[in-house]
Amino acid sequence: MALSLSRRLNGPDQFSAEARGALYMILGMGAFALEDLAVKQASTAIPVGQAVVIYGLVGTLCFALFARLQGQRAVHPAVFSRVMLLRSLCEICGRLFYALALALTPLSNASAILQAAPVIVALGAILFFGEQVTLRKWLSILAGFIGVLLILRPGLDGFRSSAIFAVLGTIGFAGRDLATRAAPVSMTTAQIGVLGFSMLTLAGAVLLAFSGGGAMPDVATLSVLAAAMLFGMLGYCGLTLAMRTGRIASVSPFRYSRLLFALFLGVLLLDERPDVMSMIGSAIIVASGVIVLRERN
Repeated sequence: MALSLSRRLNGPDQFSAEARGALYMILGMGAFALEDLAVKQASTAIPVGQAVVIYGLVGTLCFALFARLQGQRAVHPAVFSRVMLLRSLCEICGRLFYALALALTPLSNASAILQAAPVIVALGAILFFGEQVTLRKWLSILAGFIGVLLILRPGLDGFRSSAIFAVLGTIGFAGRDLATRAAPVSMTTAQIGVLGFSMLTLAGAVLLAFSGGGAMPDVATLSVLAAAMLFGMLGYCGLTLAMRTGRIASVSPFRYSRLLFALFLGVLLLDERPDVMSMIGSAIIVASGVIVLRERN
């Protein structure tokens, strides 16, 4: 056993593609959880659409600069291909509805619902990319959706209509992740970042148009937005690298780590106390993801 471990650590291929993909995903999800916290805090001072527009614009400029520094054009010609246009549409829907969910629902609840994205992505990988599936994997996917229903509780006293925004955002993000997998190999992470953050800016503009205008942010709010931009870009890099490394059904379940980060931040900084049904639903979602991860045949 020790010899086997030594070979894994010291061999020429220290991490398999799936292990590297999982690490990228965990780091990206930690960054996204911090981004969510910053956006939620900023939305208490300025309209959420304005917050999204500001750090969407800065993120676009930063990724464009990264691309140019690497000798790449900021806008890849493939952005107008069918798959990238679909990705852009999914990005707008995901960002638009999830931003509303962050502003209107507890951070822990919005993040918990978002954890259905890996289940949807795994289902999409089976349907569109021909990945192999077993009965146990199908059952785990079904269990993930049951977990979401326990968190939503439609028709019951604990139901929040605003939580539907988190569901719609989750569907958008799942579509984005699947399209990322199909993105041209020639398209770099920086170029995908330019496209993604420009769509984020567009989603924020839509929100701002419906909210009726912005407000002048103070220094504290601008600082929070700067943090959101930084964590958002780090998360975006981690997610993009993860979805382009290893198998989708194996890498995607590590998105569940975002729930752990969000629960910790919500309890520690926002004084949130998830109820029992939400905790049970979250546990079911995580368990279904673990089964999807382990089911490789």
